[in-house]
Amino acid sequence: MPSTEIILTENVPGLGAEADVVKVRRGYARNYLLPHGKAHEVTPASLRQLDALKAKRAEREARELNEAEELARRIGKARIAFTLETGETGKAFGSVTAQDIVNRLKNELGAEIDRHKIVLERPIKDTGEHQIAIKLHHDVTVQFVFQVKSAEKPKAEEIPAEQPEKKHRSLFRRKKETK
Repeated sequence: MPSTEIILTENVPGLGAEADVVKVRRGYARNYLLPHGKAHEVTPASLRQLDALKAKRAEREARELNEAEELARRIGKARIAFTLETGETGKAFGSVTAQDIVNRLKNELGAEIDRHKIVLERPIKDTGEHQIAIKLHHDVTVQFVFQVKSAEKPKAEEIPAEQPEKKHRSLFRRKKETK
């Protein structure tokens, strides 16, 4: 198989990160990577530019790590409570999913988190305190603790039963059938 070496200028999933020198098939490089600006051919001039790409990559990775650590501190301090409708036996009618957690964190902290970064084996259906892991970065994982409470419904017994029932009068009257 004919292959060629290229220098990636940005992250390409399944292939490598920016400033990596990788070997790919010529057609893939010629038809996709080079026209889209995702890579450069390996030449003596591009090898000299490799140091600049590596510095850019290191700067980006350091910035992402700092942002993830700062977000982890904010998530660790957050105290959030979810409410679920429960039956008389205490069984929940709904559940708390990863998307619910993402939406609540976005509202409370203003932080955009991908729902796939939340490690949740199954939706949470019981009340109490729960602890889940959120993988913000490959080096940063935060433990998020939150409460799930039961929603209080007003009981039917508390409504006074002495009120007389009002007859509902319809706006439209039916015509009586005559034979």
